[in-house]
Amino acid sequence: MSHNLKKPSFLKTGDKIGIVSTARKISLDELRFAIRELESWGLEVVLGKTIGLSHDQFAGSDIERANDLQEMMDSPDIKAIFCARGGYGTVRIMEHLDFTGFTKDPKWLIGYSDVTILHAQLNNYLGIQSLHATMPINYESNSAESLLSLKNSLWGITESFQFESHSLNKNGQAEGLVIGGNLSILYSILGTSSGFNPDHKILFIEDLDEYLYHIDRMMMALKRAGKLSNLKGLIVGGMTKMNDNTVPFGKSTEEIVLEHCGEFGYPICFQAPFGHLDDNRALVFGKNYTLEINATSVKISS
Repeated sequence: MSHNLKKPSFLKTGDKIGIVSTARKISLDELRFAIRELESWGLEVVLGKTIGLSHDQFAGSDIERANDLQEMMDSPDIKAIFCARGGYGTVRIMEHLDFTGFTKDPKWLIGYSDVTILHAQLNNYLGIQSLHATMPINYESNSAESLLSLKNSLWGITESFQFESHSLNKNGQAEGLVIGGNLSILYSILGTSSGFNPDHKILFIEDLDEYLYHIDRMMMALKRAGKLSNLKGLIVGGMTKMNDNTVPFGKSTEEIVLEHCGEFGYPICFQAPFGHLDDNRALVFGKNYTLEINATSVKISS
């Protein structure tokens, strides 16, 4: 069993939490449902300065977005940081962030998609757990189970997941730290100072609105970079709204993944309830999970 990464303190009623946008711009109106939801959990919501800001498609300039996140990371009053939405832009602020104080007093950072680069930084370089989960922009369309999963994870209530097995799954059992996130972001940080090391871990991937040939390109890149050969297991979440060309690529996302990972012998599951889905459950990155796959069901537990 791998040792869990450093775990931030769980939340409790009365805690202050921050909402920031590290990427695409977002209005206060788009957050009203989420604010009510979080307040119903007994949390005090503090909106970052990026909420309502606009700089082209971003929630303020790179410096404004970096400063907003930095203030939330460094404030002793803020107990968790919720990234309001994804899109694109978090990579543009990474070089402006100082994680010194955050490392000494870590707090939960929550998000998915474009937020993957922050997960990579926390999990791979700082040794801190983070929460891959739905974001405030999505709460209104999320399932009740998705929001409960988020709340339970933040309150320290252990979550397990069981779902129907896909016909192309590779059966087996594995145990290890789960890391990963959005495939496009993982692909984009290969060879950078925010890169990731999935060796002897369970890798999680998901994506949205990509062409099948590009899924193949990204999986090829991960394979050639040595990121797929030494995994404990692979969890594939939502591969949502995939596109194809006029001349079909000829393989499904599942078939593409198997072509590049099937030779290594570790268990692989598809259509796990994480990612760009209304039923997007919360997965703690940097935590030990057990992955059990058989012909009828998949169980992910900790």
